[in-house]
Formats: sequence, structure tokens, C-alpha cells
Amino acid sequence: MLTPPRTVVRREAGLYALERALQRRGFRHVAGADEAGRGACAGPLVAAAAVLPEGRRGEIDGLADSKLLTPAGRERVYEQVVARALAYAVVVVPAEEVDARGLHVCNLAAMRRALASLTTRPDYVLTDGFGVDGVDVPGLAVWKGDRVAACVAAASVLAKVTRDRIMVELDADFPGYGFAEHKGYVTAEHTAALRERGPCREHRFSYVNVAAASGLDGRPPRSRRSAVAGRDEPMERSGASGGTVGVALGEQPRPPAPVGEDVVMEGGVR
Repeated sequence: MLTPPRTVVRREAGLYALERALQRRGFRHVAGADEAGRGACAGPLVAAAAVLPEGRRGEIDGLADSKLLTPAGRERVYEQVVARALAYAVVVVPAEEVDARGLHVCNLAAMRRALASLTTRPDYVLTDGFGVDGVDVPGLAVWKGDRVAACVAAASVLAKVTRDRIMVELDADFPGYGFAEHKGYVTAEHTAALRERGPCREHRFSYVNVAAASGLDGRPPRSRRSAVAGRDEPMERSGASGGTVGVALGEQPRPPAPVGEDVVMEGGVR
């Protein structure tokens, strides 16, 4: 069988070029997956997946990598994604799960669950930075995918806005840490609060700075330890198209598989 010619998609072609190239090759529904909160030392890890409509119906005004948008801009884009996506799903992994099973394992499992929860089954999957196996469809890991592919950018916004809202809620429950401002990331103010107050149960005790501030050698407080000993009790969030989803457990990490400056695709319809 002859191998179809390679398709080269250049970054300067725009945010929708990669998806449209895939759709021209017969992959009609292209899903993007991304996460928020990997670098935070407090709060949940949130993963999201989204499938946008083909053509102009899938174009969302102001869509970009969530990190490049203002909070107000993210909220506006979030509402558009929720309203216009063919399907979307969001998975929330609490800090205790991150401590119990490791960040990368939880990240892969959460993105896999988000993709599996989409009510529109994707024909192709794009992920940000590293591959996610076990999704039963072709896929590609795209370096800085949230700046290259619209569906990944949409997933990025879903994950970021969901997590930011959770952190604002946690700020009310655990005042004094500044969760509403820094969203659980390491800042001078957050570090000072950790020194003064010690960590709360929403901190990730497997992180070096939290472990040092806890005086517990990285162990979570007794009130949390029973919750991580083999039970799957993820926090849940719902998406209009994606439904309410939890967290898949026991997955093994896979090495990163980024691509270069230009994305190269091989093969045709499968």
C-alpha cells in the first residue's frame, strides 16, 4: 500500500490550520486536551478536552493559549467554548490524588478520562507537549499545542478557568494563603504564608516546599491520609456536553513526545 504524502503545517498559518489540515485528510472531529495546575503546590490538577465544530462555526473570537489571556478574556472565551463546542469534558484531580499517585500519572490519567468522556468521539487527538496513549484513535503531541491548535487552546481555557474558580472558592475556605490571587502557585506571598501558617489540607505534600513547611517529611496531615489510601474520590465538575467525570487511576507515565517548530503529519484516513 502506498503511503499518503506528508502534510506540513507551519505555525504561521494560524491557530486553526492544524485542525483543518487534519479534517482535509478525513479526520473530521479533532479533539484537543490540556491541563492547568501542574506547577502549583496547592489546589487540584485540572484537565480538559474539547472538540470544536468544523469551519467558521468553530472559530471563537479571542481564542488563544489561556496563559496569554487576561482573566476577563479567559472568562469570555470560556463561555464561547462551552456554548459552541461539539463536546467538552473537564476532570478535576484533588491534591490528595496528586500526592498519592504522582503528578505525571494523574495528569495522563485525567486527560485520558477527559478525552474518553467526550460525547462526540474524536477521530484524532492533539495534546499539549506530550502524548497520551490508550485513547484508541490517532494522536499527535504538539509542542506548545495551546498556541498552535485551536482545540488545544480551547481545552486550555476550560481547564484554567475551572481551576481558577475552584481556587477562589478555596480562598474562602482557607483564608490567609492568597489562593484567589496566586491560584496555588509559588509566589513570595504564598511562601511567606506557608512559613507562617504551615500548609493546609489543599496543599500538595509531595512538593518539596510544602513538605519543608509541614514538618511532616512530606506526609499529609492525618485528616487527609485516610482519604488517599486506595480510594478513588475525585472532586467532580460537569460540562454541558461532557457530563460529570472523575479520575482514572493506576496509569503509567509515558516519556514526552514533542514535535519541532513545524508540525508534520503522516498517513490518511484510518
